[in-house]
Amino acid sequence: MEIKILGTGCSKCTKLEENVRAAVSELGIDAKVEKVEDLVQIMRYGVMSTPGLVIDDAVKSVGKVLTVEDIKKLLTGAK
Repeated sequence: MEIKILGTGCSKCTKLEENVRAAVSELGIDAKVEKVEDLVQIMRYGVMSTPGLVIDDAVKSVGKVLTVEDIKKLLTGAK
């Protein structure tokens, strides 16, 4: 599984990354977590409001910080 956090490094983006890493750890899944800060790459996903969450190249969330529980639900549905 490949997970990308799209954002330029703001506090919301950092918090989403922390929550994603916690969810992955709690679920014990094998996932590559990557932070994408390049605006051109972010815009390629059609994300105009950060943070964005991409799971296996599908945009799952835009413009909000998901909780660990919300992320776990997305990850188990995406497995």
